[in-house]
Amino acid sequence: MREEIHAAPFITNPGALVRIRRNDRLDILKQCLDFLSNRSDIRICTVAVNKTTKPAGYDVFDNAWQALIQRFDNTLRNRNYPGAFADQRGLVLPDNTDGGKLTTLLRKMRHYNPVPNNPTHQTTGAGYRNLAMQSVIEDPFLKDSAHSFIHQLVDVVAYAARQLYEPNTYMRSKQGHNFYARLRPVLNTYANRSHPLHLVQL
Repeated sequence: MREEIHAAPFITNPGALVRIRRNDRLDILKQCLDFLSNRSDIRICTVAVNKTTKPAGYDVFDNAWQALIQRFDNTLRNRNYPGAFADQRGLVLPDNTDGGKLTTLLRKMRHYNPVPNNPTHQTTGAGYRNLAMQSVIEDPFLKDSAHSFIHQLVDVVAYAARQLYEPNTYMRSKQGHNFYARLRPVLNTYANRSHPLHLVQL
């Protein structure tokens, strides 16, 4: 319980945790995912960025976070998270990385948040609408993942998502590239209805 889970090194470069058999370390990751999938009070949204298709100068950090925050705000705005709340509000609690840049982005989105029109649901045609963020409150609260079980669980989810696209040899041999599907009961279906696992792909 005192060890921090960083999913990637946990499997491939465990350091002192090599004392735990690799098969058991894999089982710990699997049990983390199953713990989440059995909850009734969460919904998971994952953004995947294909860097190989992006032009020079593409800001992965800004674009990925903007897509995630848009889905988060939209889900709150439409009261689509579990629970009988008449009004839903949310906080962003990232790990302690580039907090200043994320704060700047979030503040900008409160005033200017261009969202492409969806021709299936909009009559305004191509282009963008400015859907200023409404339901995410305060600036991001940065947290050290070493002291947060929630952040360590998020890391396991992100690792499982990456294995869908870039599975390492060991994870593929253990069917670990399919682990993200274990989260199906708690995935945010509103994030991307066209993807079978509702991932937002940029």
